[in-house]
Amino acid sequence: MTKITKNTIQPKAATLTLQQWGNSLAVRIPAAIARSARFAVGQPVEVSVQDSIVIVKCVGEPKLSLAQKLALFDPSIHGGEVMATQSIGVEVF
Repeated sequence: MTKITKNTIQPKAATLTLQQWGNSLAVRIPAAIARSARFAVGQPVEVSVQDSIVIVKCVGEPKLSLAQKLALFDPSIHGGEVMATQSIGVEVF
């Protein structure tokens, strides 16, 4: 007997319709299924096929947007570099 806890991820299923996207076919992954698979926006995935089963699996961490990278920037950790507000060094004429 499987004990179900708050953190247990339940399998999800959905019947979807393939759509044309350029020269490719596409389906949208419903939010509940994406959560169950622990997918995140920007995450690299591998798509493969075995017999007639299509498998989509995570292959790495999500790529951060520029805004996310800037939010993580800490000048005290990254050598104290900051954006100069005036010309310095050989830039001064």
